Amino acid sequence: MLLLSSSVNLSLPLGMQIAFFSAKIYDREFFNRYLAGHEIIYFEAPLNEQTVDLANGCNAVCLFVNDKLNAVVLKKLAAFGIKLAALRCAGFNNVDLTAAKATNISVVRVPAYSPHAVAEHAVALILTLNRKTHKAYNRVKEGNFSLERLTGFDLYGKTVGVIGTGKIGKVFCNIMNGFGCKVLAFDLIANKHLEEAGVIYLPLTDVLEQADIISLHCPLNEQTRHIINAQTIGIMKPGVMLINTSRGALINTTDVIKALKTGHIGYLGLDVYEQEETLFFNDLSENIIQDDDIMRLLSFPNVLITSHQGFFTEEALIQIAQTTMQNISDFEAGRDLVNVVV
Repeated sequence: MLLLSSSVNLSLPLGMQIAFFSAKIYDREFFNRYLAGHEIIYFEAPLNEQTVDLANGCNAVCLFVNDKLNAVVLKKLAAFGIKLAALRCAGFNNVDLTAAKATNISVVRVPAYSPHAVAEHAVALILTLNRKTHKAYNRVKEGNFSLERLTGFDLYGKTVGVIGTGKIGKVFCNIMNGFGCKVLAFDLIANKHLEEAGVIYLPLTDVLEQADIISLHCPLNEQTRHIINAQTIGIMKPGVMLINTSRGALINTTDVIKALKTGHIGYLGLDVYEQEETLFFNDLSENIIQDDDIMRLLSFPNVLITSHQGFFTEEALIQIAQTTMQNISDFEAGRDLVNVVV
């Protein structure tokens, strides 16, 4: 395990000592701006059953999307006297909430950092897949100015299906309205402001059946896990474009690969992946990647994968750091936790 550093603001009284897992250089850069008297010990290692002992002696842990806060980890953290787990992300599907409650460990999160960042990244995937700008860029760099096989389509007038209209989904709907698309949406509760803007709420099967482009913006839970599967893909239009910037396990990867092979899915844009925890955020360029599914996906010319960078903007990183540290300060001061999960 590589210990990056310990960052202490000596000008302020010592607050919480935080074991910060899955740390990257950019995490240090932004979190060190907002220490607020706390001490952060950065670990490159992810939080799991093998690394949890690194948190011994700390008052809190800070974790990201692929860290594991299961019952075993939580029990060990509780034994160390840790009472707070601060997620620096919105999703909490990697947390055993029942075990957290049983061990009396509070879990806080960052419910919204920059919904524009993720929504705009979804649009970037759509535009890149459609107009093939990544292929055109590589061609021109090699002196190839041909337009062969770069044909795209007008987004204007196309039907876009949005699954989940929370903060990110709402921004995405508004952007696609701006392109002149017909926007259909599915969610348990309709957003009145979106309806006033022309978004049409329909049952899930109707959205899947009518959409030329489908973008996923729902959380991962027992109801949404593998919401995209052989059955729901069968409802979709042949040649549909599917975009996922939410959580990898919303998609059954095996079923999507089969649909790509038959051409039923015409385009696939992913910023998340079902087994991403062993891949994303790491430089594996000199490794033999053992994940056959992602290697198969990368072999398709109509698939575009980015490594969970949808959130990765200056504005979002500032908001994540500020909110996370405020959550920790609120806990230390005994204030109400506005972003508490359990």
